[in-house]
Amino acid sequence: MTGPREDWRPSASRERLVQRAALLQRAREFFAARSILEVDTPLVVNAPVSDLHIHSASVQFAGEPGAAAATAPPRLFLHTSPEYAMKRLLAAGSGDIYQICHVVRAFECGRLHNPEFTLIEWYRVGASLGQLMDEVAALVRTLLGAAAPPASERVSYREAFLRELQLDPLAASDGALAAAAQPLGLRATGAGAADVMTRDEWLELLMGAIVGPRLGRGTLTFVHGYPATQAALARLDPADPRVAQRFELYCAGVELANGFHELAAAAEQRARFEHDNARRRQLGLPVLPLDERLLAALAAGLPDCTGVALGFDRVAMLALGAAHIEEVLPFSTARA
Repeated sequence: MTGPREDWRPSASRERLVQRAALLQRAREFFAARSILEVDTPLVVNAPVSDLHIHSASVQFAGEPGAAAATAPPRLFLHTSPEYAMKRLLAAGSGDIYQICHVVRAFECGRLHNPEFTLIEWYRVGASLGQLMDEVAALVRTLLGAAAPPASERVSYREAFLRELQLDPLAASDGALAAAAQPLGLRATGAGAADVMTRDEWLELLMGAIVGPRLGRGTLTFVHGYPATQAALARLDPADPRVAQRFELYCAGVELANGFHELAAAAEQRARFEHDNARRRQLGLPVLPLDERLLAALAAGLPDCTGVALGFDRVAMLALGAAHIEEVLPFSTARA
């Protein structure tokens, strides 16, 4: 007979839980002071994100006892972000909104990753990307308190690569990107290497493993102007269609936030979803249903807006001096 399990205990100490609660209260006070409406959208959704690098967890409700297989409930998903539902609210006239919620992304586990984590996501109608960056910096400084860096900077994606890798990500060849990744133990080999990793996959590897961890050292670093092929749900820059109107925030080498000038064109959004699914077929990944309700909302008219998702647990780690995300969670997924 085995002894009693010890992993029933919380991941975080009671002191950390008290501090976490105080940070959440501080965040809500921040939005209340700006008259931004708090909303609460479903965790279980009919259509997940199509992004190749985000893995959705699926769920299926149990059917009626004795029901035929043909009447089995449909496959549903746990949301990886409340973005789609919040955009439907925006299209329906909600005005500025925010949400603090749990999201689930499969296979993400490590010092900075737990499959279930807390996002703070908000949208500002009529605000520019620069104005949203200002507001993100203000919230992060509010939450970090004494741990907040004294300065902030804004650099383009291209400038970040040139500064940290002496490499132009918009002009460098695929071979040059692969060569830059050699210190990671990965390289393109053989004539068919381009079929193994795409240009964007090399860029995302370099950003995630080399460039990003060097950013935000002693400052809040906003990286903007991501390649157009990494636009996701952001608009392309009309002044330079090679890049998207998207930013990420780094602090102490940790990515904290991802913001967009939101794409409002339903046809373009549908094309991006279908492109993602085509790539999924090539890679043998699940082909996912499109969110037709989101596309209908865009067709009805999404107001000109910017939006951002902030990883609350990572901010809490920096604010409280935690070395691992488990230290700021009541229960990590391993203990759930």
